[in-house]
Amino acid sequence: MREIIRVNDMTKDYGEGRGIFGFDFSVTEGEVFGIVGTNGSGKTTTLRHLMGFLKPDSGSCSIMGLDCRRDTHRIMKHVGYVPGEIDFPDVGTGTSFLKIQADFLGVRDKKRIAELVDMFKLDTDAPLKRMSKGMKQKTALVTAFMARPDILLLDEPSTGLDPLMRDTLIELILEEKRRGATVLMSSHIFKELDDTADRVLFIDGGRMTELVEKSELGRDMPQTYRLGFKDRGDYERFLGLTRLRVLHKSPEHLHLDVAVPADRLSQLFNEMSSFDMRYMKYRPFTLESYYSEIIEKGGKKSA
Repeated sequence: MREIIRVNDMTKDYGEGRGIFGFDFSVTEGEVFGIVGTNGSGKTTTLRHLMGFLKPDSGSCSIMGLDCRRDTHRIMKHVGYVPGEIDFPDVGTGTSFLKIQADFLGVRDKKRIAELVDMFKLDTDAPLKRMSKGMKQKTALVTAFMARPDILLLDEPSTGLDPLMRDTLIELILEEKRRGATVLMSSHIFKELDDTADRVLFIDGGRMTELVEKSELGRDMPQTYRLGFKDRGDYERFLGLTRLRVLHKSPEHLHLDVAVPADRLSQLFNEMSSFDMRYMKYRPFTLESYYSEIIEKGGKKSA
């Protein structure tokens, strides 16, 4: 596949360990690429470089082979962007702002704008400066998606959205992916990356930690099962006897999670056989599982 976004050994050092250091990755055409990390880990700094707002201290970044800093004007014709911090100009209502943006982007398909406004349940008659955080976020999303751009750069795009609107955003991103758009999205919400991303870059303290293929996620990791017990005696006795690793305990609900390597599933059934169980549930491996099991516990650092 054709390379659309390229970040080449890019560093921005703000001092005192803040910034990004040696970021090096690429995003291919039609891919949804996720970046996940805690606040201050470098997500927004990375996207601001791609938008041409910042100049790296060393290294470079490009979109469609064009330098993000030098060729910003040419690149922006192909990009829809949701910033991490939204600050609209004082141009009156949401309707006025969307019209200005549509004219600027050359959007002639007003039906598309109406579809997005309805999709996000956006009140465009409200003054921009009086909008809630969630309404501002919806306005930014409509602006980013209205021109059906080839590339979407989304910095924490679900900030301020309720769970239903977050699901709507996920469906919209998947729709754009089917259309062939390339999406780079930062997030601290694992579900939206679980549902959309092809690859995910984990970052911490301004450094790349892991780059994982979603299709291979958890392939070599132990499977997780939740075991529910009928009485407290069995629950406590199982905890005292099991040789499997217990990941989570819930004494109030009499259930626990155990990690079971693929070659030790029979051991789980043998251990359960003498207990009166309420249920056993398989818990699929997720990005959050990967983060807690590998990254937080000292995952390898990239060179």
